[in-house]
Amino acid sequence: QVHLVESGGGLVQAGGSLRLSCADSGRTFSIGGMGWFRQAPGKEREFVAAISWSGGVIYYQESVKGRFTISRDYAKNTAYLQMNSLKPEDTAVYSCAAGRGPLRVESGYDYWGQGTQVTVSS
Repeated sequence: QVHLVESGGGLVQAGGSLRLSCADSGRTFSIGGMGWFRQAPGKEREFVAAISWSGGVIYYQESVKGRFTISRDYAKNTAYLQMNSLKPEDTAVYSCAAGRGPLRVESGYDYWGQGTQVTVSS
């Protein structure tokens, strides 16, 4: 059964760091690419970062380039999003996803986690 579980969210001051984890307790890790999306209050969900099955292709939203790093650990069936130099505008619910479609759009993913809250205070 497909099951993605995010963790690592929380409250942090601007300039701080958090590392989000996305653990796959099912077989989704073998499906393909992994992505992170976020949704702020009153806004639509947006793409943040994605990594292909091989790890050879990585994409970032322009606003997080140089600050966020996506990675995956095949042995642990876990994907990560290291977030540094956090800004108040990074505040959102962050969700991970797995799928075989295009990496930068929601329609490319078949499985989603429940999300974890990230709040950055100024």
